[in-house]
Amino acid sequence: MIEMFQTIWNSLTTVNPELTNLIGIPSMFLEAFVYMLLFTTILNINATRKQKTIYVLLMSFLSILTRLLIPNPFNAFVNVLIIFILNICIFKISIIKGLAFLLIPFIIVALLESIIAKIYYSILNIDYLVGGTIPIHRLLGTLIMYSVMFLIYLLLKYFKINFGKLQVLDKKKRYLLLLDAILGIILIGLQIYVTYFYSSVLPFYIVIFSLVGLFTYVLISLYTIITVSKLEVTSTNLEEAQLYNKTLEILQDNTRAFRHDFSNIIQGMAGYIDNNDIEGLRKYYSQLLEDIQETNNLTTLSPKVVNNPAIYNVLAAKYHKADSLGIKIHLEAFLDLNELHMKIYEFTRVLGILMDNAIEATSECENKVINVTFRKDNRKHMQLLIIENTYKDKNIDTEKIFEKGYSTKKGNTGLGLWEIRQILKKNNNLNLYTTKNSEYFSQQFEIYY
Repeated sequence: MIEMFQTIWNSLTTVNPELTNLIGIPSMFLEAFVYMLLFTTILNINATRKQKTIYVLLMSFLSILTRLLIPNPFNAFVNVLIIFILNICIFKISIIKGLAFLLIPFIIVALLESIIAKIYYSILNIDYLVGGTIPIHRLLGTLIMYSVMFLIYLLLKYFKINFGKLQVLDKKKRYLLLLDAILGIILIGLQIYVTYFYSSVLPFYIVIFSLVGLFTYVLISLYTIITVSKLEVTSTNLEEAQLYNKTLEILQDNTRAFRHDFSNIIQGMAGYIDNNDIEGLRKYYSQLLEDIQETNNLTTLSPKVVNNPAIYNVLAAKYHKADSLGIKIHLEAFLDLNELHMKIYEFTRVLGILMDNAIEATSECENKVINVTFRKDNRKHMQLLIIENTYKDKNIDTEKIFEKGYSTKKGNTGLGLWEIRQILKKNNNLNLYTTKNSEYFSQQFEIYY
């Protein structure tokens, strides 16, 4: 028994590349799990348990294959490509977002591996390349690194540090971040290469200086990204506040006018009552309700009710555009717009196109009315955006309007509804149901969950 333990101990404490690779296989699952935690936390991704499980298993098995079939350090670059593809396919993120944020978790892994390995082997006075082939040291180094990574994940989660708000950035800023990410990945790759092949040759201070430079780059990059995000969010909030102030001004004017004319309104009603003119009173009351409904609509058009900034900005802009054309919009919101089961960017595109079409069609009518409703159908597991508008052309073809280039107006591109159809094709949980009757043309946008 003692001889068996001695043999096992000797195998663990001496150079043994085969056993080292064998021990490293289970660590692939641990690495995939911790990386997934970092990735979804930093990007603020609300992934399901099924998505997380599939990601960990696929990433682990593919990492094992690359480790067995591709020599170091080139398998690291292949793993980067695998991670990038899995992030896009499983978590349904955009290519730009996937590239930009591939940098952050990857740079944490590379940086920690370089620093921990260098310090660990320097303390034990073991050559980096030799230490990497000794099973016990490889196992302890791996456990230390992933423990530190898990601690970083807990800190990020506790302090709620993430980059979910980067979706508000415009394309120019996104491309700048993409360039920054690409440069960062190249820098990390060079650092891995230098650490792996020349750690034992280069002076210790050169390696430390290189690591400090890389760490400084990480801090500056993170600071830049966070600063840009905060400025963009502040700018969005300012635009939202300006639109809301405009709404409040109209609401205040309507309330003051109503209060000023209150006695006249009551006297008018009293006249119909004195003459027992119920039909006249009914007509008078319905006209009064229209004015009250407009005030109620402005109350609904609030950031507290329409609680997503991007959606609020689009809706407020369309509301005031319609108001300038004499169009009345009746708005009802019975849905938390921060919990939509689709990308906010795509939803605002759909909302903007449908509202523009409704405003254009309604502007030709004598009775200018648009009804906008946000609600949830729990029975059918779907979220709904319903836009109804009065329209003049009763012969409009509800199928032909989705064709590319089709338009009932001269000078229009006819791309709006065609673009919506392209969004529907990319998402299997979306549907647009178009109907019409003698009074209203209706678009019901459905989001299934």
